[in-house]
Amino acid sequence: MVRTRFAPSPTGYLHIGGVRTALFCWLFVRKHGGKFILRIDDTDQERNVDEALAPILRGLKWLGLDWDEGPEVGGPCAPYYQSQRLPRYQQAVRELLARGLAYRDYARPAEIQAEREAAERAKQTFVYSRQFAAHTADDEARLEAEGRTAVVRLRMPRQGTLVLEDLIRGRVEFDWAREQDHVIQRADGSCLYHLASVVDDHDFGITHVIRAEEHLSNTPRQVFIAQGLGYPLPHYAHLPFVAEPGSRTKLSKRKLDKYLKNRDFAQLVEHGRRIAEAMGLDVRPETFNPVITDFYEQVGYLPEAIVNYLALLGWSLDDKTEHFTVEELIEHFSLERVNKAPASFDPRKLQAFQEWHMQRVPLERKVGLVVPFLERAGLVPSPMPEALRPRVGHVVEAAGDRIKTAGDILNFAEFFVADDDLAYDDKAFDKQLRKPGTAARLGKYRARLAAAASFDAASLERLTHEFVASEEIKLGDIIHAIRVAVTGKSIGLGLFDALAILGKPSALARIDRALEKV
Repeated sequence: MVRTRFAPSPTGYLHIGGVRTALFCWLFVRKHGGKFILRIDDTDQERNVDEALAPILRGLKWLGLDWDEGPEVGGPCAPYYQSQRLPRYQQAVRELLARGLAYRDYARPAEIQAEREAAERAKQTFVYSRQFAAHTADDEARLEAEGRTAVVRLRMPRQGTLVLEDLIRGRVEFDWAREQDHVIQRADGSCLYHLASVVDDHDFGITHVIRAEEHLSNTPRQVFIAQGLGYPLPHYAHLPFVAEPGSRTKLSKRKLDKYLKNRDFAQLVEHGRRIAEAMGLDVRPETFNPVITDFYEQVGYLPEAIVNYLALLGWSLDDKTEHFTVEELIEHFSLERVNKAPASFDPRKLQAFQEWHMQRVPLERKVGLVVPFLERAGLVPSPMPEALRPRVGHVVEAAGDRIKTAGDILNFAEFFVADDDLAYDDKAFDKQLRKPGTAARLGKYRARLAAAASFDAASLERLTHEFVASEEIKLGDIIHAIRVAVTGKSIGLGLFDALAILGKPSALARIDRALEKV
């Protein structure tokens, strides 16, 4: 059975590149009917952030990347946190020591650094001399008597070549002489990622290690550990990294200021910030950043749009097909069609995928998507009464493709605030309602509305044209004033749709308030 794993470190929020890796692992497993394992690589206790784990789990769930074994699910290989598996790693260290494939090293950091600098001055590749290695119990006693403490290092080969077949990169070769004697256990007895990862991949029965290309350089030491412990090697597949917009440099969540110089990226951030601020969300760069998955959930993107876009960052079916359902991605996905080159993150392209998928969402689901945003912004009670659902549906339907993300419903707050709380665009109000004669015409129009037998959009359009004809004025002489009076803005939904959504009592009350303000 095919078994893959996604193994995030809870040192920060879920990077969009990490999500792409998880997606490819997940698609591969689902294609082959295998198991997707979520493992938490939390061996780096100094950098771990307790509050970072929840967003990682939530982000994967939101995207539909369900795991078969791991946190909150359990499974036969539990525990799935490396911090809870230390005795197992220490056992592996003892095996490597016993086989002569690792050694206790008592060198102080300054001594290692001195050797490194000497190699640099001689313009040679640094290779540790192992002069502080303990080969016997007597060596250990002597070095410890000097007040030294030991780490455990791998005794890496000093000659020969490692040859591997990578499922994406093909044949890759590593010169053993260039590999350092990597530390696998700290002086305090805790173990490092490279050892823990190999042991876990073996214990969890991982058949395919699909991960970012930045881990390619880790592969020789991990192969050495696996072979030293007698483990069969998994298949390796190293994915191209997700690059910055228009660049071949890796996308980083720490470079937001740089990316904001890109117009498309800046527009993506500004659009999201308007929505987030309307809901009172934290918009600091470390938590509200388009390089982090949370950003898209908070703004109201569709998970299927994110999945569709990320799948095409490094993979393609052909040179023409772009839009996929999740089921279609599972059907067609293969590692053979993953590109070796970095894939550039394109905010405009992502937005296009979002809009394409959003246009195909049925009205009832779209209403369900926007309601939480109205609730969080305080525009409707939480939970929203069912009596308000038809109004939300009418706004969503009338807005059409103006609602590009679920959060865009907040651009139509005027339909959900109390009449007395409607905020006016002062510039638009002065321009449209303070012109001579406008208030009088609006008052006459208000009387026509009050007498209207029907208040649907089509009836209101007929009524308005009849009013314009009877007053011998142009349509523009009245409709802009009506719009500002009832919505507070000069732009928005079609005027007659807006009036119909508000209903007669609310429309009349707003016109009265506007006239009082004039």
